Amino acid sequence: MLLLLVPYFLWYMLYRKKSEPTMKMSDTNVYRFAPKSMKMRLMWLPDMLRVLTFILIVIILARPQTHTSWGSRTVEGIDIMLAMDVSTSMLAEDLKPNRIEAAKDVATEFISDRPDDNIGLTVFAGEAFTQCPMTTDHASLLNLLKNVRTDIAARGLIEDGTAIGMGLANAVSRLKESKTKSKVVILLTDGSNNMGDISPLTAANIAKSLGIRVYTVAVGSKTVAPYPVQIGGTTQYVNARADIDTKTLSDIAATADGHFYRATNNTELKQIYKDIDQLEKTRLDVKKFSRHYDAYQPFALAALVSLLLEIFLRLVVFRRIP
Repeated sequence: MLLLLVPYFLWYMLYRKKSEPTMKMSDTNVYRFAPKSMKMRLMWLPDMLRVLTFILIVIILARPQTHTSWGSRTVEGIDIMLAMDVSTSMLAEDLKPNRIEAAKDVATEFISDRPDDNIGLTVFAGEAFTQCPMTTDHASLLNLLKNVRTDIAARGLIEDGTAIGMGLANAVSRLKESKTKSKVVILLTDGSNNMGDISPLTAANIAKSLGIRVYTVAVGSKTVAPYPVQIGGTTQYVNARADIDTKTLSDIAATADGHFYRATNNTELKQIYKDIDQLEKTRLDVKKFSRHYDAYQPFALAALVSLLLEIFLRLVVFRRIP
């Protein structure tokens, strides 16, 4: 776009000067060597300001960005791992719209309200894996939480079932190197342990030895719940009986100095996360890495100043009549 300045300069040199007003006099020889005032010497300034404004606008349109940068700050927070059951039974609709979506909605609100905490996410069914390691980059964490689905077992990515011990052990492994005073696992499930190589109480004892507090949440109705079943291309609902091992979940919480909760509706589920606010906070040194960010603002300001200055000079200082 800067090549557009070439025809502008040609127009200025060939036509602009010829169109300037002149005064017909019998003899102008006397003015040839007359001294020029400062105002006459700066007659070119408005045109140069116009060129400068155009160049700055082109730079802005090119969207300049900085290179990578680092920043650091000190915050108060705790280390938290969310261990979430993603077995197919989490599709039951006793919570609205269903158990898994209700759990994700409450977890999203919880994460958004705690910007200074190191939070990670483990998901488990018949097996467990880390969906997101602990991070203060909550935008990435929320994006990964949004993508959590219950069909990973149906698609053969992991075995179906409920491996509570494996889910807890996976979350604990992410916290074992933590140096904070408060380390927490929030374990949410709607079933009983029927898969995995590690028993829930063994994982709870490991958590206790590492100073990790475990909150267990049994989510779902105490009796039966509507569960969607695909039959002949249509969705039918059956009443599925609750199969939650509340005793094991209560023992896990007691062993790891946490609390056991029973959430039969969305309101109770939200209340559980509020109790985390009572935990002691620990000072954390957080480093933030930014790969790119826009840097057009100084050029935009300079372009505005250049444009306003040109207008002022043309209309006031170098005003021409006619």
